[in-house]
Amino acid sequence: MATLCRPAVSVPEHVITMQQTLDLARTIHADHPQLQLALRLMENTGVQKRHLLRPIEETLRHDGFEIRNQIYEAEAKARVPAVINRALEDAELRASDIDVIIYVSCTGFMMPSLTAWLINTMGFRSDTRQVPIAQLGCAAGGAAINRAHDFCTAYPEANALIVACEFCSLCYQPTDLGVGNLLSNGLFGDGLAAAVMRGQGGTGVTLERNGSYLVPETEDWIAYDVRSTGFHFKLDKRVPGTMEPLAPALKELAGQHGWDASDLDFYIIHAGGPRILDDLSTFLGVPAEAFRFSRATLTEYGNIASAVVLDALRRLFDEGSAHPTARGLLAGFGPGITAEMSLGRWTVSDRTSERLDTGVIKDVPDRVLVEEPTRVG
Repeated sequence: MATLCRPAVSVPEHVITMQQTLDLARTIHADHPQLQLALRLMENTGVQKRHLLRPIEETLRHDGFEIRNQIYEAEAKARVPAVINRALEDAELRASDIDVIIYVSCTGFMMPSLTAWLINTMGFRSDTRQVPIAQLGCAAGGAAINRAHDFCTAYPEANALIVACEFCSLCYQPTDLGVGNLLSNGLFGDGLAAAVMRGQGGTGVTLERNGSYLVPETEDWIAYDVRSTGFHFKLDKRVPGTMEPLAPALKELAGQHGWDASDLDFYIIHAGGPRILDDLSTFLGVPAEAFRFSRATLTEYGNIASAVVLDALRRLFDEGSAHPTARGLLAGFGPGITAEMSLGRWTVSDRTSERLDTGVIKDVPDRVLVEEPTRVG
C-alpha cells in the first residue's frame, strides 16, 4: 500500500508580521470606508507572520502580469529543486525512482509545466508521467495526495512525487479594494513543499481510502477573476461557514471505511482560516488540539494554499507523536467549494524500525528542513 513520506517545506526569506501588515493597510487604505472591518478580520486570522518572495516594497509594486509571471517561473526554477531533493532524501529514493510528478500551483502559469523542466534538469527518467494541477487552489494539496494514491494503487511498485509551489504574493492587486481582497492581503503567504509517496516501503501515512466532495452551487465563492493585470482573488463572505456542509462528507468517507471521523489519532487539515478549524472541531466533535499542526502553519506562515496540508503533515513527523498504526484524516479545501479527503495509518518501515532499534541514528541531530533562505540554481 502507498505510503506518504515526510514532506520537505521551504518558505522565502522575506518576512512580514501581522503588525506590519496592519500598519501598511492603515497607510495605504486610510480613506477606505470599511478599513476597520478589514483590520479586524485580518487580526482574527491568527496569522503572526508570513514569508514573501520579494521585499514588501517590490511586493506592493505591480509591474504587470507579464513581469509577475516571469518572476514566478524564475523563482520556481530557483527554489523547487531544493525541496524535491530533501523529499527524495527523506523517502530514501533517487529522482530516477520516481514514476509520476504531480505538480500543483495556482499562483502562476507555465506551459509546458514546470514538470518538463524538472525532468530535463534533475535526473528524472524521460518516461516519468506528468500531472500538473492548476485550478484547484488550496484544495490541490489534498488532490495531489489523492491522485498520487490512485496512481500507486494502480501501479503498486510505482513511486509518486508531489510538488506544491505557491507564490501568493504575486497575486497582490493594489487596485482591488473589496473587503475580501483586503483580507486576503493579510492572510496568504508564500511557500513550497514536496513529498514522495512510495508504492512500497517507507515511513509515514499509508493511505487506505480517498474521496472528493463538492458543495453544490458554490463555484463562485472562491474564484479568480482573470484580467490583464493577472489573477484577482474573489472570496465570498459565506466561505468561513463551509465546514457545516463539508463535515458530513468527512464523516461519510470515514464511515465507508468503518472508522469514526470523531475518533481518530491525527488530523491534517488545510487551514484556510481559524473559523474553518473552529467549526470543523465543533461539527466533527474533536478537541481544538486535534488541529494543532494546521494552526501552527497558519500562525507561522499564513495560508500557503496547496502547500498547507504538506506543511501540517511535516509538523506531525517532527512532533513524533504518531504511534504505529495510528489512524488519521487528511483534507484540503478550496474552490468549488471542493474537499479532497484521504484516510490512512501511520506506518514505520522495517528498515526504519531496525535503525531505531539498533541505535544507529541516535547521534544524528534532528533536521528541521523548513525555512530555506538560500536559493538553488
